[in-house]
Amino acid sequence: MSVAFADTSKSALRAAALALRDALPAPVRAAAAEAIAGRPLPVAVTPGTVVSGYSPMRCELNPVPLMRAFADAGAGLALPVVAGRGRPLIMRSWTFGARLVPGVWGIREPAADAPEVDPDILIVPLAAFDRAGHRIGYGAGYYDRTISRLRGLKPVTAIGIACAAQEIARVPASERDERLDLVLTEIETIDFRA
Repeated sequence: MSVAFADTSKSALRAAALALRDALPAPVRAAAAEAIAGRPLPVAVTPGTVVSGYSPMRCELNPVPLMRAFADAGAGLALPVVAGRGRPLIMRSWTFGARLVPGVWGIREPAADAPEVDPDILIVPLAAFDRAGHRIGYGAGYYDRTISRLRGLKPVTAIGIACAAQEIARVPASERDERLDLVLTEIETIDFRA
């Protein structure tokens, strides 16, 4: 069931969605992350598959349980590094226990000596999503640029993770906005690929 907000401009939707997400109690978000990771993986992992996650900030759903599930299935992992405003993210190889350094906004990221990779699967943070596969992020377009760049190189699966409460009726999307292939919540897997 989607949440309806009175003002449907993207900036107003973002502010309302972030407030709603930030109001979800930490145990609810943690349980959602575990529920998502506890289901069968929504995409196949083959030799050489690389999955990028992210270091959660603020009240983003923690991708670590899902990243661990992918790693247990044989996938290599990566984390994003902000390369500069208006540029796609750089994805750097990472393994559990490897050193992370503070990056832009204090987000933990692999050091500059970690190899750059082009992931096959991206776990994408979001503030809100709709049933058309559109998402609202923080508004800088980092993930849209990154997904677009990677899709220009090869088939890539973009997976949003969220609590079901983050669904809204409609995200006002533009031609620059990249659609997600799937959204995983604590109650369902929503597949937009068909």
